[in-house]
This record gives sequence, structure tokens and C-alpha cells, in this order.
Amino acid sequence: MKNFYTRAAAVALAAMATVAALAGCSTPQGTGGAGGDASSAKIAFLMPDIASTRYELFDKPLFEAKVKSLCSGCSVIYSNANASAAKQQEQANSALAQGVKAIVIDPVDSAAAATIVNTAKAQNVPVIAYDRPIPSVPASYYVSFDNEKIGSLIAQSLVDHLKKTNATGGLLQVNGSPTDAAAGLIKKGIHTAVDASGFKLLAEFDTPGWEPTKAQDWVSGQITQFPGKIAGVVAANDGTGGGAIAAFKAAGLNPVPPVTGNDAELAAAQRIIAGDQYNTISKPIKIVAEAAADIAYKFAKGEKPEGKATLFDTPSELFVPTVVTIDNLNEALVTSGILKVSDLCTPTYAAACAKAGIK
Repeated sequence: MKNFYTRAAAVALAAMATVAALAGCSTPQGTGGAGGDASSAKIAFLMPDIASTRYELFDKPLFEAKVKSLCSGCSVIYSNANASAAKQQEQANSALAQGVKAIVIDPVDSAAAATIVNTAKAQNVPVIAYDRPIPSVPASYYVSFDNEKIGSLIAQSLVDHLKKTNATGGLLQVNGSPTDAAAGLIKKGIHTAVDASGFKLLAEFDTPGWEPTKAQDWVSGQITQFPGKIAGVVAANDGTGGGAIAAFKAAGLNPVPPVTGNDAELAAAQRIIAGDQYNTISKPIKIVAEAAADIAYKFAKGEKPEGKATLFDTPSELFVPTVVTIDNLNEALVTSGILKVSDLCTPTYAAACAKAGIK
């Protein structure tokens, strides 16, 4: 029996040594340990909601096409969390169970997404934060447009317009979701312009889940509270901007005070042509989608891409957006190929398109 236990102990020690050796070979923080044969790699692409139409219409197909161009045998596991952080956690776990070599995630809740990052790191799977950062736990990489810059650009554009037109009154500020770190950056950027504008900030609101209807409800209340005193609205994206515009129209106010936006959605471009929305931001999704696909595939191959910047201790690439108003909409969105005239200039908007020289 003694020999048996001696042999068993030796086997156990050998097994422990093997595990320790494997652990020592793992790449820390999921920053390149995927590696190996990436010719048939699976890459997860986890988007946050359907409130914004961009994810299904643009981000998903553009990302998938770029991955396919880089690796014909690779596949994309796509999921949309429909604004549920818990559902996104389940989708991430499912992707890991399917053996993905990288996760690209636009988090529903930037704080909750830290759990996803830690879980993936424990399995040596890199996580690329997409559009929205994950501040509390560094991801392997972050790809986005410069969100703070977006906020300052849309707000300064509005302030300049109000000063040029000698507008009087104060401003409403409609921010994005309080659980979205990108919304926090946009909010910070907006304040840099609004706080120094000379216009009084009447009130501001963090819109739960970026829901346009919630933005509309809040703005409706402010119209009642500040009758005739609202010079303009700085809205953090096209959805909340559309909600604000709907509130003014429901209140019978025409023309609508200038309202900002962000994302260059088709509906927002049509509102700009019609004179209902003042500006939006063109941040061609093709740029970030393809960049994220390229970074994810490099990680899947075991490479460690270097960041061109650092944000929240995460290697990052931050692209510069473009403000779009009626003055440059044709060039920024139509001739650039982002939007088609046939989609933009429907019968309802045909006369406005002609007036703006869009054809």
C-alpha cells in the first residue's frame, strides 16, 4: 500500500506541475493568447440594443464582410442584447462556450461589462470594446470615434448657430444612458461647449437606455416648465434628438428650436433637410466596424495590436467625426456614399431635397 500511495503522490505532483506550467504559459489579460490556427476562427460581435437602427443595418453586415475578407473560413457569432445587460452576459457566455477566439462588444452597461471582460480573460480570450468603453477593467483594445469630441462638436455647432441668429433663452441638454460610459464622455464634451457658451443651461437629463420616448417625455415636461424660454436642445444622439423634436411638435411649437443629434441616421438626415433638426454627426460605421474586425482577427491569430492612443488604460484607436448640417449634408452623407438619394429624398422630402440641392 505504501508503494501505491507513493506512486499516487508522484502522479498527483506531476499533474500539478503540468497545470502550473500551462498557467505560466498563458497570456495575461487575454491580450493575444487566442493564437494558433485562426483559419476557421469564431469571433463574437455583441451589440447593445435595437433602439438605434445602425447595429442591424450597418455595424453587423460591415463587420461580417470585413471578417470574411480577412479570413474566408472564419465566422461571426452575432447577438443583440436588446438593452439588457443580463442578456448580453448570457450571449457572451454562450460565445465563449462556442470557442470564440475574440469578443467584440458594444456594452449595454459599461460597468456590468467588466464581468464579461474578466470571464473572457480567465479563458484567455481577448475583448475589444466597440464604440463604448469599459472603464473599470481594461479591455484588450478599444475602437471608437472620439466620443468626448462628438459632444463638444455638436454642442459648439449649436451654440455658434444660436449666436449667429441672435437667439435668446436657455438650453436643454439631453444626455445618453447613465449606464453607458460613451454617453458619459459625450456628456462631458457637451458641457465644455455649453458651460462656456453664455447660454443658461435650463435643465439636463440622462436618458435611460437612450430611449427616444423617454427623452420625449422629459422634454415635454421642460416645455411646460420653461414656456418660450428654450433656445435650443443639445441631444446626445439622433434618437434622443428625434424624441425632443417630437415633444415640441406635440406641443404645437413650430418652428422647432434647433436640436442636435449624432449618428447620421437616415431619419435624422431627413429631419435636417426638413428643417426640424439642426445637426448630426457623421461617423462612418464602416470605419469602426472594419477597424474592429481587423483588430479582432489579429488577436485571434495571436498578435497583440498596438494602440494609437490610450483610454481607460486600454490601447485604443479613436477616429475623428464630422459635424453635419444642411450646409454640408449633401457632401458628407450623399456624395460620400453613406446615404442614397433614393432613400433620403422620398416623396415627403423631395421638395426639401431639391431646395437643398440634393439630387
